Amino acid sequence: MTTRELIADSVEGALFLDPADYDEAIIGVAYRFGMLPVVAYDRTRVIDILARDMSREDAEEFFEFNTIGAWMGDSTPVFIDTRYAE
Repeated sequence: MTTRELIADSVEGALFLDPADYDEAIIGVAYRFGMLPVVAYDRTRVIDILARDMSREDAEEFFEFNTIGAWMGDSTPVFIDTRYAE
């Protein structure tokens, strides 16, 4: 079973980035007090995936405007910057 399938089975209403290429950047589920759990993605890995088809600078700009900036309601995924945990 894929990570997407596992999360979809356990988190009602979970929203995922499309296309499924971004699934490799899923790091888990984020839980917030009084809010729905949401899919958590590694920010750097999402940008790395975008950079496969464009320059790094364009990938970062696209991410900021079209991914982080895309509000899909209370189930909107979160993006974790893991560089600080390394």
